[in-house]
Amino acid sequence: MTGMQAADIRAIVIETLAEQQRLRHEDIDAVVLKAIEMTLVSFGIDEDRKEVRADFQHLRRWRRSVEQAQSYTFKAVITVIATGFVGAVWLGIKATLGK
Repeated sequence: MTGMQAADIRAIVIETLAEQQRLRHEDIDAVVLKAIEMTLVSFGIDEDRKEVRADFQHLRRWRRSVEQAQSYTFKAVITVIATGFVGAVWLGIKATLGK
C-alpha cells in the first residue's frame, strides 16, 4: 500500500510541477507580449495590424526604388566618366595626328 501511495504522491508532484511550468511559460508569454505592445505603442505604432503591414510594404517599395535609382545613378556616372575619358583620348589622338 505504501508503494501505491508513493507512486500517487510522485504523480501528483509531477503534475503540480508541470502545471507550474506551464503557468510560468504563460506568464512569460504575457509579459513579453505586453512589453512588445508597449514598445510599439511608444513608437506610435497602434494595434491596427493591416495599416502597419501596409506601412511596411510601402517602406519596402520605397527602399527598393531608392536602391534602384542609386544603381542607375552609379551606372550613369560611370558612363559619363568613361565617355569623357574616351573623348579625351580621341582628342589627344586627333591632335597628335593633326600635327
